[in-house]
Amino acid sequence: MAEIINTIGRRKTSVARIYMQSGAGNVLVNGRDYKTYFPTFTLQYKVQQPFMATATEGQFDVNVNVQGGGFTGQVEAVRLAISRALIELDPQLKPQLKEERLTTRDSRKVERKKPGRKKARKKFQFSKR
Repeated sequence: MAEIINTIGRRKTSVARIYMQSGAGNVLVNGRDYKTYFPTFTLQYKVQQPFMATATEGQFDVNVNVQGGGFTGQVEAVRLAISRALIELDPQLKPQLKEERLTTRDSRKVERKKPGRKKARKKFQFSKR
């Protein structure tokens, strides 16, 4: 039986939990193929980015559970989780992934709205008279 690697990736409010094992290169996101779940080419490219950076395309089956946020946050959470799984599998892949900046957790989140303001930083219109 093949070893299943379990990792997690986060971005904004999205959390992606992945289960990776050696296989034919199938990527399932929430029970659907990643090409139907992420409809645009850019999002599909981001899912494949860690595999392309390490020349391991088509070698692993990935089952992804992702929730929260929008498409961009979700796909970047998936990308981070896949990168972490590849490093766990083979630590010698880390320099290639780090060079492509795929190992860094992007901690930027939406700033909260403050009281007495229209948005987080925008103020209500000032009227002198």
